[in-house]
Amino acid sequence: MIFVPAFETLAGRRGTWDANAQLRAGVQVEAGRVADSYPQEAVSQRILRSETVLVLALSLGASGVSALISFVGSLTKPGGLKDQAATLNSSAAPGRPWLDLAWQLFGITTALVPVALVAHLLIREGTGLRALGFDRTRQGQDVARGAVVAAGIGSAGLAFYLVARAAGFNLTVVPESLPDVWWKFPVLILSALQNAVLEEVIVVGYLLRRLGQLGWTPMAALVASSVLRGSYHLYQGIGGFIGNMVMGVVFVLLYRRWQRVGPLVAAHALLDIGAFVGYALLAGKVGWLPTP
Repeated sequence: MIFVPAFETLAGRRGTWDANAQLRAGVQVEAGRVADSYPQEAVSQRILRSETVLVLALSLGASGVSALISFVGSLTKPGGLKDQAATLNSSAAPGRPWLDLAWQLFGITTALVPVALVAHLLIREGTGLRALGFDRTRQGQDVARGAVVAAGIGSAGLAFYLVARAAGFNLTVVPESLPDVWWKFPVLILSALQNAVLEEVIVVGYLLRRLGQLGWTPMAALVASSVLRGSYHLYQGIGGFIGNMVMGVVFVLLYRRWQRVGPLVAAHALLDIGAFVGYALLAGKVGWLPTP
């Protein structure tokens, strides 16, 4: 007699388990139907579009808006553009060299966070920065190509800047105004490397990849990348905008030819090192280099 209730209870539990199993199976089938009927490609497109906007909003897209505001301020300020200065590397804590160094290193490091984010997103995609041609497999070739590109663009860019400033279309660019301390040149070199990695990985490699996945034509992607590059240099003036936009066109074409962002990073780094260190060594000592 005492086994009957237990058996009935066990049978009842089995019935409950069977009902639950059927319910779960029904839910899974229904979920599968919903998933099959949902436009997966459209979801992917929306995710990629949102991802791209967020990456740019956290990095050079925001810099473009900031540069535009700065340029409007320069235009509405009394006096010509060439009488105003645009300083790139300045002291963050004047008179306190160790604190200044800490701020400089903090700024350089945090500026590279968007690159780490891009690397993370590409790894989730199953690739990584290697897909953009940013790795150590062809270091020698990347540096050699970058040096050739830097030599050509550097001389033309300097000439264009001098003409644009003389014509009143550009501010006086001050590449550095750091104090004369032992870490000055190492920080300038690190700043140049940071600029190169951030800009070329995001504005060329990542952006072109995402725009291609979103169905943009090669020409539209080239224009978008080049205009973006020019936009965040607008704080320097019209000359800075146009000059960097032209540089952007050249870099996109070279990236498509070489399928690697490495040479562009090398070229950009060499250009900025030449500008930062060269200005530190020559400012006030040669007549052709404008100073505030």
